[in-house]
Amino acid sequence: MVLAGAAACIAPELLAQTWPGKPIKLIVPFPPGGGTDTFARPLAAKLAEQLGQAVVIDNRGGAGGTVGADMAAKSPADGYTILVGAVHHTVAVTAYKRLGYNLERDLVPITGIAYVPDVLVINAQLPVKNLAEWIAYCKANPTKVNFGSSGNGTTRHLAGEIFNARTGTSMVHVPYKGSGPAMAGLLAGEIQMIFEGLGSAASQIRGGKIRALAVAAPQRAEAFPDIPTTAQAGLKDFESLSWYGLWVPVGTPADIRQRLQAEVAIAFKSPDLQSIWHQQGAAVGGEPSEAFAKFVKSEIEKWGKVIRANGIDMD
Repeated sequence: MVLAGAAACIAPELLAQTWPGKPIKLIVPFPPGGGTDTFARPLAAKLAEQLGQAVVIDNRGGAGGTVGADMAAKSPADGYTILVGAVHHTVAVTAYKRLGYNLERDLVPITGIAYVPDVLVINAQLPVKNLAEWIAYCKANPTKVNFGSSGNGTTRHLAGEIFNARTGTSMVHVPYKGSGPAMAGLLAGEIQMIFEGLGSAASQIRGGKIRALAVAAPQRAEAFPDIPTTAQAGLKDFESLSWYGLWVPVGTPADIRQRLQAEVAIAFKSPDLQSIWHQQGAAVGGEPSEAFAKFVKSEIEKWGKVIRANGIDMD
């Protein structure tokens, strides 16, 4: 017992000195194919190359990303379990009253990995060419238009509800268990519209299977210069940004946290990752942990105001 207690006392220091000594697990709290997955996989491959250890993706979808986040929060604080979280997790802080974890207490933010404007996309088979026509179509077909999202209480859900309120439309929300399933639903005609990260929607837009009507950002995306902003399309002061970042369980040694942030920053200096992010219309992350933590806090406050103002309760 004495020896076990002594080992526990020195374990964090030994972990920090030898990390990584075995494969690392990245928990992606959404199904494969969504925005989080789009950026997690190439980053995982680059980190594995730099660290000399396998970096394995573990998709754990459900409840707007909170199932996987809960799993990460309750994992050992040894640097071998990392959460690839998203803006949705800052929404969940207020939208869910009975979460099994506390984002600010149980997880430590490391750095951002991607910042992507959302884009309003519809099924390409619909007789709609621009945002004004879409609003008119929704009003003319109030019982036939559904919009999907990556889950109840996610930013894409909130964006759709705010769009309804701002435009006087009455689209019905259909929640999915992630962006990938929502996109599949759009392609299959189960739903007619989604707000999606430009990155995960890029290939389908280029392939002509979905039609992008507007980017919910202040300026057009460099990778898609033909898509107008929401303001240019006639909807002023409407913005929606998807972003993704890394967290580790609280108690993870500081040396490991610092090493992880530094390795991510190094990864983003590589031309191949920069090219991938550019093709997805995304800005790279890799910023210092303190800056990312400040940003996360501001997002919790921002979305908390939106949720309270709209009376949203996911419990």
